[in-house]
Amino acid sequence: MTYSPPPGQYPGGQQPGGYPGGQPGYGAVDPASGLPYSDKSKLIAGLLGILLGSFGAGRFYTGHTGIAIGQIAATWLTCGLGALWPLIDGIMILVNGGTDAQGRPLRPN
Repeated sequence: MTYSPPPGQYPGGQQPGGYPGGQPGYGAVDPASGLPYSDKSKLIAGLLGILLGSFGAGRFYTGHTGIAIGQIAATWLTCGLGALWPLIDGIMILVNGGTDAQGRPLRPN
């Protein structure tokens, strides 16, 4: 006969959500807001915003398609002057973080 824990309980008192003291990743929770981290990285989103921001790449990566299309339109309709918006947006994501389309904070690596 095998032992199985009752529904909702895990052996050894461990609950899902990552390893204690581990690096933030899948299942980890943001200590400031208590929300689970996104599967998207803050570093990648920021670099995409800086390097390919005129194509909306950073915002497409995080799932904000409306903002991404706005960045593309601003860049092309102003003959390149609007590329300052995604550049600053990418820097702000790197410095302050951001959220994905579901409102979860981006992973801080």
